Amino acid sequence: MIGFLLRAVVGAFGLWLASRVVSGFSISTTQTLLIAALLLGVVNAFIRPIAIVLTFPITIITLGLFLLVVNTAMVALVAWFLPNFSITGFWPAFFGAIVVSLVSWVASWFIGSRGGVEVFRGKAG
Repeated sequence: MIGFLLRAVVGAFGLWLASRVVSGFSISTTQTLLIAALLLGVVNAFIRPIAIVLTFPITIITLGLFLLVVNTAMVALVAWFLPNFSITGFWPAFFGAIVVSLVSWVASWFIGSRGGVEVFRGKAG
């Protein structure tokens, strides 16, 4: 549970950053931001794997680039559910999904598979 919440905080930061950097991608309130982060985590846990399986042939043909479109669809789906989260078109959703993905990717370096912060210690001697 702590791992999910930690990833939701990272997702919230990614969504906030995307709303600041990407034109046409806006989240009006802090409450919407937090709900969007939690909902994005749930959507990525349950709906995204189904979408990946269904689009597997086109993902293979495009050498994995179609996964960017799947990520875009997941962010757009969350925006569709929430009234204070608006995306004006495909490209803002696309670039917003890239920002969220990059933030999550960088954060995954520090968050382990169990959801805790990883500490690396060098070998002394």
